[in-house]
Amino acid sequence: MKKLAVGMLSAALILGAGTAVFAAGNSGQSDVLSFEKMLPFMQKMHPDFSKDELKDMYKACHGEGGMMYGSNGMNVERQSMMNRF
Repeated sequence: MKKLAVGMLSAALILGAGTAVFAAGNSGQSDVLSFEKMLPFMQKMHPDFSKDELKDMYKACHGEGGMMYGSNGMNVERQSMMNRF
């Protein structure tokens, strides 16, 4: 029983550390997500929006001061298109 508990705790620790390393490795890459790369997905999700409306939405979420701007995205005090409602 002890071996099983130690094995499960070890696996949880290894998976948790791997997840943290993966997340830290992806956080500083600003060129990964751009409006041009997101445009086809945004058009699929919002087919009635114009390109200008989609660009405004992208800037509201991912631009400076947007709800996704910064490393943690947890600052809900910021005013953007997505949290004005």
